[in-house]
Amino acid sequence: MNGVKDPVGTWRLNLAACRTGFPWQTPRHMKWSWTSILAVLGLATTGCRHETSVGPAGAAVGTAAGAAAATSTVIRHVDAGGAERLIADGKVVVLDVRTPAEYAAGHLEGAQLINFSAPDFATNLAKLDRQQPYLLHCATGRRSTAALKVFEELGFRDVTHLDGGLKAWTDAGKPVSR
Repeated sequence: MNGVKDPVGTWRLNLAACRTGFPWQTPRHMKWSWTSILAVLGLATTGCRHETSVGPAGAAVGTAAGAAAATSTVIRHVDAGGAERLIADGKVVVLDVRTPAEYAAGHLEGAQLINFSAPDFATNLAKLDRQQPYLLHCATGRRSTAALKVFEELGFRDVTHLDGGLKAWTDAGKPVSR
């Protein structure tokens, strides 16, 4: 060993001994140090809950408690096929966070418009039922991904994100309303 064991049972590094070896000859006690660091980082994330995505692509689902949230927000990620199934089941309210002009050019059937770029976005979002499941999208997924944080902060219970946005929807050959 290139170290000395202290009374607590941990290894102290003998730097002089480490400098004499080759880079691939890492002392065993240094490997334990990295393992310990990784274990601590793993413990820091044990409060997360994960579920399987609705879409066949499969994406991790995490929970996060917002500052104003009494319960955690479950966020799911789906592809166009998964979103189509959710809409067909009638279990979600579709929210479009694009601009009014983009919405007028084409949107998902029955989607409600709440402009993410508007200064009163959070105020308008706060007027919605937080217990209702929502399907969220924008044009490509950038704005709707940013909007997820606001959903968490406001304490929405269940939000599903259409990955790739309306572009992914239309690329999959799904219909839009005008």
